[in-house]
Amino acid sequence: MTDAMVLLDLTRAGIAVITLNRPRIHNALNAEVVEQLSDMLNDLHKADGMRAVLIEGAGSSFSAGADITWMRAAADYTHQDNLEDARALAHMLHLLYTLPQPSIALVDGAARGGGVGIIAACDMAIACRAATFAFSEVRLGLTPATISPYVLKAIGERAARRYFLTAETFDAEQALSMGLVHHIVKSKNDLAEQSEILVQSILENGPLAISASKDLIASITGRPVEHDLIEDTARRIADQRSTPEAKEGLEAFLNKRKADWSKLIA
Repeated sequence: MTDAMVLLDLTRAGIAVITLNRPRIHNALNAEVVEQLSDMLNDLHKADGMRAVLIEGAGSSFSAGADITWMRAAADYTHQDNLEDARALAHMLHLLYTLPQPSIALVDGAARGGGVGIIAACDMAIACRAATFAFSEVRLGLTPATISPYVLKAIGERAARRYFLTAETFDAEQALSMGLVHHIVKSKNDLAEQSEILVQSILENGPLAISASKDLIASITGRPVEHDLIEDTARRIADQRSTPEAKEGLEAFLNKRKADWSKLIA
């Protein structure tokens, strides 16, 4: 049994599983967890041959958000200390959000505050039906500022105006209806099965095309459809068409075979 607060497991070629590993305190986040997550995510940004990243919580919860001991200590921080602490969390979430690989949150049990921020920063999320969610910050006299860019992208302003301000707990069905999660399953075993379906779908696709598509989404969201945007999108597809990956994908399609991405992955 390991005492590491965060685990990284390369279970098979190209698939990474990150596990929040503080089950006795519901995988609560503290400065050490944030630092370990940042180090792992930074390495995954630079890793060759990685195809997908899964994030889960050990035990009965996904993540209870900030560790109460961490928050108690922060009450005595200087403003500069608090700013550096918040920047570290913001940096970790941005590393997760901008991973070149698809990221999938596997949510079982409770997700609160920063734990919901991790879910929102992932590309996809699957939740057990019994999972529960809350933005609990205002109950503590705080705000969900650091997680807000990712949460608002996931659930929109209108839903945030309710759940940020009430700190209500909501269930997986509500999370699904708001866009925070993409699929609900019955049990933790079903969670693994559904994640395998998503991973297999990802593995059938060109890894560079996936990364380029993630960058495309981030780059064009919210921009007006004007000349600069049209030119940008035309350049992007022209660049991708000239890659060995695109040539392999087209040749495989024309010859009615599966594309062999492995020979193109370092």
